[in-house]
Amino acid sequence: MPLPYVLLSAAVSLDGYLDDTGPERLLLSGPADFDRVDEVRASVDAVLIGAGTIRADNPRLLVHAAERRAARVASGRPEYPLKVTVSGSGELDPAAPFWHTGGAKALLTTDAGARRARALGIAADIVPLGDRIDWRAALEHLHDALGVARLMVEGGGTVHTQLLQQGLADELQLVLAPLLVGDPRAPRMFGPGAYQAGRLRLVETRRIEDVVLTRYLPTAPGTGHAVTAADRHWLALACELAELCPPSRTAFSVGAVVVAEDGTELARGHSREGDDPVAHAEEAALAKTDPADPRLATATVYSSLEPCARRASRPAPCARLILDAGVRRVVTAWREPDTFVAAADGSGVLAAGGATVVVLPEYEERATAPNRHLTG
Repeated sequence: MPLPYVLLSAAVSLDGYLDDTGPERLLLSGPADFDRVDEVRASVDAVLIGAGTIRADNPRLLVHAAERRAARVASGRPEYPLKVTVSGSGELDPAAPFWHTGGAKALLTTDAGARRARALGIAADIVPLGDRIDWRAALEHLHDALGVARLMVEGGGTVHTQLLQQGLADELQLVLAPLLVGDPRAPRMFGPGAYQAGRLRLVETRRIEDVVLTRYLPTAPGTGHAVTAADRHWLALACELAELCPPSRTAFSVGAVVVAEDGTELARGHSREGDDPVAHAEEAALAKTDPADPRLATATVYSSLEPCARRASRPAPCARLILDAGVRRVVTAWREPDTFVAAADGSGVLAAGGATVVVLPEYEERATAPNRHLTG
């Protein structure tokens, strides 16, 4: 199911703390960064915090700049983004400013928590999610029922930890402040547990007064049918590569990327790349890898179009090339139509060879865009 783009946002001390243990909130950044955060809030559809952050910080989570609110309204959006909190118990202060400032609010909770929240008179759209909070189900509800395409998560540490560990965070915006807390009782940005392997990709660094903003994207693919945010990033790149293909009346425009288990890009390619007028994207990408590379066995191939099961231009179709390379996971956006090959079923060939095929149909429009002259 489609999910919102999830952006984790936080400021931390040099030793990784979100706050100290004093009675007042520790201000880790200054006016310029607060204005940057206000700009990001104005750009998203919803802002989410955990119930613990409401209890500890009593935030309002507003867009403060009047011109940004006016721009939202002018673009047809509500003046303020939706404010969302998550609480398993539903035990929250109904008088907290969170509920009585800004625009619409939503509480994602358990069935039992929903009963408590209603009894307390919480002023929000109360959404029961069953016996426990399932983050994927929560994000699906935000996307499908509440129209949230971009979600900014502002804490606390437990929420950040769970979303990153479950591969549901698309981006991390981390501000590093020149302070040291040194108190093990203080809240940290990330807690212990199992995180995805591999390095995150640094996409921006920026000095803002005396703090530094760093932006990271996850890179490690999911496993099996479990889809991570990185899977979406890599498939989006495959769709971008498809736009580089020289147009053809006799073949699709496709992009492909081969990514190792730890998030290392091994190769990329696109249809008709270079001087080969009949090259397929997966074929072009795999040709750039070392057949003896042991990482291929746990790699993922991302292809904007389902790898072909039959072709006239070469002896081996792309589904066969993928299996022969040892790859056993493929993520694609679009099942091959019958334009050139009747009953094409590259996914069936891959599955019969022991590979897992994941289709993310929310990327189909991007994958088909370079092929509209063929599909109509």
